This record gives sequence, structure tokens and C-alpha cells, in this order.
Amino acid sequence: MNLETTYLGLTLRNPIVVGASPFCDNLDQARRLEEAGAAALVMHSLFEEQIDLEQQALLHHLETPAESHYEATSYFPTYDEYHLTPSTYLRTLERLKTALTIPVIASLNGRRPGGWVDYARRLEAAGADALELNTYQLASDPALTGEDVEGDILEIVRCVTATVKIPVSVKLSPFHASLSHFAAELEQQGAAGLVLFNRFYQPDFDIDELEVIPRLKLSYSSELLLRLRWLSILSPHLKGSLACSGGVHTGEDLIKAILGGAHAVQLVSVLLENGPRAIPAMLDGLRSWMIEHEHTDLHKVRGALNLKRCPDPAAHERANYIKILQSWKI
Repeated sequence: MNLETTYLGLTLRNPIVVGASPFCDNLDQARRLEEAGAAALVMHSLFEEQIDLEQQALLHHLETPAESHYEATSYFPTYDEYHLTPSTYLRTLERLKTALTIPVIASLNGRRPGGWVDYARRLEAAGADALELNTYQLASDPALTGEDVEGDILEIVRCVTATVKIPVSVKLSPFHASLSHFAAELEQQGAAGLVLFNRFYQPDFDIDELEVIPRLKLSYSSELLLRLRWLSILSPHLKGSLACSGGVHTGEDLIKAILGGAHAVQLVSVLLENGPRAIPAMLDGLRSWMIEHEHTDLHKVRGALNLKRCPDPAAHERANYIKILQSWKI
């Protein structure tokens, strides 16, 4: 049985990828994930802000509290609060490449074009097999238009893909007015693939202390539905790779993502909860399903339930929407 898949031009032994997470910080843990069956590993993000801080330190201008921008910068972690400094990140990448045989994908996280994109070249030189761009940004400024936000992302992708030879993927938010059009524009700027989707972490309120509390909640299988919808819509039209990120916790979830059109599936929450043993359980579920349905090659399964054969996907989605609402009975 052939479980191989091609993701970002890389041949993977199966579609399971360890998503951006702290697993990359521990070589023993990374080895265990590889032994359990992980086909690739994405490092957690190196942030635009920490690269800027390092560059300021080298220029002896790290005294930001004395500057007029203190109120804005004070929301961010200080230089020593990040998991890895930029220099340590590069060394960790080199160690991972030495310790593992599977591809290692570096990750850059930023929200506007700038000098930090030059770090992509350093990540490539350190041995990264590919690069994932995480453009996490919540557009809260009413003066900022959707075109402004997407224009910045397109410029970042254009600059990075022009800087490196390794493949570059873009981790997207689902909140775009026309995601299909934007996805096509990203490909035109050189993106080799898309990761669907970024998860926006929702803060909570402490009603006693009157404080905003950041909360990190792991994903659940219920989050997969949004990914399945867009995998099904985008996969017939894009030339590059698609990765599903968020909501994959079982072998059934893995199968659904592949049927929707995913070349790879990124796991984080299920691994944080259950450890490396979650990987062989998912792969066993995939194999059993393929045997039951007489499939021998994963390539022939991918995208089997996407909207390629649908003459009018928009009308199809609209019809399903109406049908679901009409199904409620009181």
C-alpha cells in the first residue's frame, strides 16, 4: 500500500506532518515523533518582533522603554521570554537536520514587509527543507482595508520567494472576502502551498480583576469542518500543495482531510494531548479504510470529495446552506 504524498515538492512517506509547536525544541521528542511515523516536522515560528529586537540589540538600541513607542511594544514578550532567540533558532534547526531523516520546515511569523524577511535566507542556509510563512494578523484598525492586509501578505510572499530557492508555504486565516481569489494570487507570487488554517486565540475577561486574559485552547475535531469546506473548494483550482491544520484528531479526520484535497495534515493538539502514539493510530486507521474500500494508492484518494466535478460550487454551497437551515424542526 502506497501512503506516499508530495507536499511542497517534498516526497513524504505519509501525509502526517508535525505542525508548528514546541516539539522542535526537544531532540529526543522530535526523534520519537519520527519513529512513530511523522513524515515531516514544522518548527515553531520565529517572530518578526524577536528578530527586530535582536537587530536593535546589535545596534545598541534595545532601550525601547525610553522610546515613544513603549506602550505599543510593551504588549509583546521581552527578548528573553521567547522560546528561542533567532541565533538559537538557527542552531536548533541545524541540530534537527542532523538528528532527523525527515524534512524539517522552518517557520517565520510576521505581519508586514521588512528586513526580517531576509532571515529566510539564513534559515535556508541552516538546512531548512522548506519554509512556512505565518502571517498572523487581526485587522482591528478601521482605517486598514482588506486590500491593505492582503497587499502586505502578497508583498511578504513575493520578497521571501525571491530570496530563497526552497519551497515556501503560507499559513492563512479563513477571514478573507474572497479566499479563492487570494489563494490564486499567493500562487502567482511564488507560494508553493497553503496551510489551512491559522487559529486565532481568543482572549477571555476576568470580571473580578477587570483584566484581559490570554487563553490557549487546543483544537477539537469540530474545527475540521471549516478546513474541509475550503480544501474542497480550493483543491481543484490550485497547482500547489494544501495542508490541513487544526481539528485533525482521529484516523477518520485524517481520511476526511485527504478526501477534501489535502496533500498533508498537520498535527499539534492531538500530539500535545496523547504524545507520539497518536500517529500510528491514525495511520492504522487510514490503512484499514483504504483496505476496506480497495484503495492501494493515496494519490488516487486525494480530493475524491472536492468540488472538481461540481459545475457551480457557489450554488452548491448555497443550496447546502439552505437545506441545512430548512432541516430544523420544532
